[in-house]
Amino acid sequence: MLEKMEEFKAEKVIEEFEELTKDAGRVQRETLKKILEDNASAEYLQKQGLNGRTDPESYQACVPLVTHADLVPYIKRIADGDTSPVLTGKPIKTMSLSSGTTQGKQKYVPFNDELLETTLQIYRTSFAFRNREFPVRNGMALQFIYGSKQFKTEGGLFAGTATTNVFSSSQFKTTMKAIESPCCSPDEVIFGPDFRQSLYCHLLCGLIHHNEIQLVSSTFAHSIVYAFRTFEQVWEQLCADIQDGVLTKDVTVPSIRAVMSKLLKPNPELAEWIYKKCSGLSNWYGVIPALFPNVKYVYGIMTGSMEPYLKKLRHYAGDVPLLSADYGSSEGWIGANINPKLPPELATYAVLPNIGYFEFIPLRGSAEEDRQDKIQSSFESKPVGLTEVKIGEEYEIIVTNFAGLYRYRLGDVVKIAGFHNMTPELQFVCRRNLLLTINIDKNTEKDLQLAVEAAAEVLAPEKVEVIDFTSQVDKSTDPGHYVIFWEISGEVSVEVSSECCNCLDRSFVDAGYISSRKVNSIGPLELKLVRRGTFQKILDHYLGIGGVLSQYKTPRCVNPNNNMVLQILYSNVVKSHFSTAFG
Repeated sequence: MLEKMEEFKAEKVIEEFEELTKDAGRVQRETLKKILEDNASAEYLQKQGLNGRTDPESYQACVPLVTHADLVPYIKRIADGDTSPVLTGKPIKTMSLSSGTTQGKQKYVPFNDELLETTLQIYRTSFAFRNREFPVRNGMALQFIYGSKQFKTEGGLFAGTATTNVFSSSQFKTTMKAIESPCCSPDEVIFGPDFRQSLYCHLLCGLIHHNEIQLVSSTFAHSIVYAFRTFEQVWEQLCADIQDGVLTKDVTVPSIRAVMSKLLKPNPELAEWIYKKCSGLSNWYGVIPALFPNVKYVYGIMTGSMEPYLKKLRHYAGDVPLLSADYGSSEGWIGANINPKLPPELATYAVLPNIGYFEFIPLRGSAEEDRQDKIQSSFESKPVGLTEVKIGEEYEIIVTNFAGLYRYRLGDVVKIAGFHNMTPELQFVCRRNLLLTINIDKNTEKDLQLAVEAAAEVLAPEKVEVIDFTSQVDKSTDPGHYVIFWEISGEVSVEVSSECCNCLDRSFVDAGYISSRKVNSIGPLELKLVRRGTFQKILDHYLGIGGVLSQYKTPRCVNPNNNMVLQILYSNVVKSHFSTAFG
């Protein structure tokens, strides 16, 4: 379908999506049948006693729910070179690496051609809907994307981050050309070994092609904010490079220097134009449309742990719309954003019923405290199918895909916002295992974000902002207490930071937390301010263990076993406060 650029027909893609979703139940049954038939010879499925049955009822009765830990022995065998049908009928030749930010270490996830095709199907679908509302025509994309080096596992399989496996495929490049969103940066920049040099050259390529840029994007919102925070520091050097047509000596990677020297020609007029634009901005507000006058939107994943960056991203974007990208994970994709005009905070994702088989564990109860209990409850409701979910209810997602994951607990909690034809539209709520909890309290990543946003208002009159934040449950004290780490953009008085601490403590509205604080079965919340650059050190740590910037998510709740991140945080504390909010 995508052999030639002109063959991409948005209306045809939308038509196919409408057909799939009108009979989502039937498509789900057919998809499960195909997955089980294609992988019938897999050792894992053979053990489950399906005996050739492919119906959902038999599948649910025979195959257990699993987490990644349950599959590690099988995945390790594949990574170590076992070519027998372990999890899939056809041998797995590539492994994806997760970002590692949730649990503190990266995990291997099988990747194959079918997963690549589902990725491209999601891209095509969301682009078709997006382009109806925000058409791009013969433009380029300033994409802050970074590919890590692919390496070989013990058994000789290629391994790289999920994004690297996609970006390095020829099909991805064909798709990007077909949907008129080719990256303005050459491959040598995307796959450069030093992300700082790659980022600098992404910015330089964007400026060289400034009139052709129609969208600014990255996998995650954090990468876009990070890029323009960097731009604030290096814009004058970028102007100098464009003025003289000579790349700064700070870019030392030979392959990047060679490709950029071909692109870079002396252009004093452009350098002067950029200088005037930047000099005329007020605190960098609207820098994106100022530099890229034909930009239609800013695009990336903006939900979940990315929501805290939206305020800064809106500052940089000015009146340019922010569009949240699609919903997926290192394990595969789930849904496409087919309502691009919704603000990111309200983004919904329509599940594509043919890219995997999906089940949902109900988290019963509408009262907030009941929901919080259910998020970590040991009681499990029976999973329901894709078309059986109910609007307004919350569920944990279970995925079965074409790459050897069967009834795999993704760990995400979603809310059903509505239906598109017969397929549900999901809103991301939180990660099920990312909880601040000491006894009866259960605060999610979203609860933490709301508390931080409330307390950040105390800083606003000081013209100081929270650059980034994370948290930890400290049970070394009796009683245990929450520790919140903040990196802020300037100095504030002890009175102001102390009030921020009290405000954080008061802003956790979970009933279990409030009652525990009142009787002191949870100790006073502690706010620790860390040095500027601390969260950069955490990022550097993850990049050092093989992560890539475009896949990076700041860990919002640091796992007690994540010693390296805790060490970075504690060694950079400059000020601490304990809350007095509860007396």
